[in-house]
Amino acid sequence: MPMQHRLTYRQHARAVLLLGLPLIGSHVAQFAINLSDAVMLGWYSVEALAAEVLGGTLFFVLFIMGSGFAWAVMPMVASAEASGQETQVRRVTRMGLWASLFYGVLALPVMIWSEAVFALLGQDPDVAELAGQYLEIAGWGIVPALLVMVLKSYLAALERTSVVLWVTLAAVVVNVGINYLLIFGNLGFPELGVRGAAIASLLVNTAALLALAVYVAASAPEHAMFQRFWRPDWEALGAVFRLGWPIGLTSLAEVGLFAAASVMMGWLGTLSLAAHGIALQVTSVVFMVHIGLSNVATVRAGQAFGRGDGVALRDGAKVVLGMAGAVAVTTMVMFLVVPDLLIGVFLDPDDPDRAAVMAAGRQLLAAAALFQLVDAAQVSALGLLRGVQDTRVPMVIAALSYWAVGVPVSYGLGFVFGFGGPGIWLGLAAGLALAGVFMLVRFWGWSARGVGVQGV
Repeated sequence: MPMQHRLTYRQHARAVLLLGLPLIGSHVAQFAINLSDAVMLGWYSVEALAAEVLGGTLFFVLFIMGSGFAWAVMPMVASAEASGQETQVRRVTRMGLWASLFYGVLALPVMIWSEAVFALLGQDPDVAELAGQYLEIAGWGIVPALLVMVLKSYLAALERTSVVLWVTLAAVVVNVGINYLLIFGNLGFPELGVRGAAIASLLVNTAALLALAVYVAASAPEHAMFQRFWRPDWEALGAVFRLGWPIGLTSLAEVGLFAAASVMMGWLGTLSLAAHGIALQVTSVVFMVHIGLSNVATVRAGQAFGRGDGVALRDGAKVVLGMAGAVAVTTMVMFLVVPDLLIGVFLDPDDPDRAAVMAAGRQLLAAAALFQLVDAAQVSALGLLRGVQDTRVPMVIAALSYWAVGVPVSYGLGFVFGFGGPGIWLGLAAGLALAGVFMLVRFWGWSARGVGVQGV
């Protein structure tokens, strides 16, 4: 094997930023769609916000599980492109779209009849009814949302990220505009509350899919992505499925941990659930930054994997982890120093429940500050492991860390020891810490040694 030219850490950092900043921006913008729903519904009413927290949580749980096939496309395309296998790029992306489409159709009934699910989980009947109304409409958006994720992964792996950012930013603007008209009934439109936010989300997801599909068809004719799209490629579909389902279950384990926390917060009452929803929105914005860096780690590691370049894999990993650590430290300071600034934007200044929700939210952000570093570590390590197509052991690590440790500790601290909301969030920190340690050990102890010969 020929010697690989070794990049300096500065060159790695520059490459990470060039690829990562548009990805981070697109993830933050994508989340801003949900964030704008939460902010605007919070100004509409606390009950509407609580309903969006429940409905949005279920949507996100199902969405993130189905996104495993999209995440699988990213390292497979990056590796195929780096090794000159152009046909494989088209095959795995197209079958990623197939797998995501099938999954989305299967997930639809759960959301259409979600009110019964929330009732079984012991949620407030009024909030459960509102959440069900939200998902009866917004739930249909899971199909275009999943297909958008596949196209984003394909474009990210080819380092064509600018269009993803611009499409997502446009989607935010459109979503806010439709929310303004349909949630509050402005400019003569009907006042629909949570259903207005749901209609906006469905329209925006559909429009984003059409925009990216047109771009892919026009900008990459060599891949002929949508020609004879109906023809199956069982070998490629099997490869995407084998790599994607462990990624989906790994993501489900983590998102399920936060969903379980949302259910437990609902047992504490509507105000506690609203405070949890706000704190979750704030921490999720930062999480989107880490997801963007994790995507960069996947692409860069996938390229190194395709070339068999262990030196680039290891050096690039150090740079990504360092950047993620810097973001985490900055976040910890913000959560501890200016929590009121972060929480207050979600609440009407004249809302009689504002003071109670603010007080609960401060405690939750203080608890969130404790898990910023470990959360950054586990997300980055997961991205690196996906880059070298190691997904099954991380799935086991995630399931055990989040569900054998995180959920029981959350319940114990929250209810058995009586710490309430902060106790539930400290349980989240325990699960994330364990996952972070073992994911890093997995990458440095096994995967990095499995690629290339020099420097590893």
